[in-house]
Amino acid sequence: MAVSTSTALSVKQRFKNLGVTNLYSIVNTARKGVKTSIFYDFAEAINMPEKKLASIINLTSRTISNYKDQKKVLEPSYSEHLLKLIALFEKGEEIFGNVDEFNYWLKKSFWNSDEKPEDWITTPGGVDLLMDELDKIAQGYPA
Repeated sequence: MAVSTSTALSVKQRFKNLGVTNLYSIVNTARKGVKTSIFYDFAEAINMPEKKLASIINLTSRTISNYKDQKKVLEPSYSEHLLKLIALFEKGEEIFGNVDEFNYWLKKSFWNSDEKPEDWITTPGGVDLLMDELDKIAQGYPA
């Protein structure tokens, strides 16, 4: 069975033109608004249902669909959250080797609590916190 080119590409390869390498680029891009096609491409790339991804960035899937139909870009705050998630998944994929392993880590309890990393991705600040956790893992600290 052949794998389609779009799913064979890593998150970093798929979104390399977005420039989510630092906070300045993320905010600068977000201020202009992100096309809804980025939202749909990202949902596919990380194997996440569109409804769940929309909920994470605090929108409904219907709103995203309306934006797509009207050819509107996402508002800056939603764009920033989405871009930070893309950067998070790029880093997670780099550290864990692939999106599936990173998704597994997101579902594991951490910090000696019942909370999981995925509980924190519903806010941009939570995404920042997880980026810090990934940096620690990359430096050899236990997950």
